[in-house]
Amino acid sequence: MITFYFNLGPNPMKVALCLEEIGLPYETVLVDGRRGEQFAPDFLAVNPNGKLPALVDDGVKVFDSNAILLYLAEKTGRFLPEAGAQPRAALLSWLMFVASGVGPYSGQAVHFKHNAPAGNEYGTTRYVFEVARHYQILDERLASHRYLLGETYTIVDMALWGWARMLPRILGDNPYDAYPNVKRLMAEIDARPAAARVAALRDKSTPYFKAEMDEAARNFMFRHLKQA
Repeated sequence: MITFYFNLGPNPMKVALCLEEIGLPYETVLVDGRRGEQFAPDFLAVNPNGKLPALVDDGVKVFDSNAILLYLAEKTGRFLPEAGAQPRAALLSWLMFVASGVGPYSGQAVHFKHNAPAGNEYGTTRYVFEVARHYQILDERLASHRYLLGETYTIVDMALWGWARMLPRILGDNPYDAYPNVKRLMAEIDARPAAARVAALRDKSTPYFKAEMDEAARNFMFRHLKQA
């Protein structure tokens, strides 16, 4: 049985999508960052970085969402491109594009827009610009490819789905209008039964998580504040 350490953030959600697509049985352990549960010793033994998601599969520990996606795909032989050096290279390239670009810039854009003190216009402008730049690259790719790796739906599309759901919080109302091909892919994934099951998991889990971003929550979420 897989134990899936989960919250409602973009990275855990894309792993939830992969688990539902593959159909492996799993149990969730909810970890609330606003209560500091990510720093509990039992969780740090699974992910020393204290971030979500993480996964334990019959004693095998995996952390970082993109590593988990790759682990699950290789374990089951599903949602990978066709065999060959070039398809494998494309898989790694686009997966790391999401991991090193889309995710970090999106996360920083959300932080500077919604959580940083006033007077951080430079940071906000930089990160929002980089988000838009990355999505322009993705949209151009998807203009000539049904999925990011061609005609095959893979973990790379799942990785993007997790973050692309956040675009309204980063770019404002109707952000997908500027990226029609990303919008098309999102709609196709949203219509899949696995995405509906993830939505049900999200709704079922939401009451567990602390809603207030009070001082205690900010200190857990933004630990640099303790050193300010």
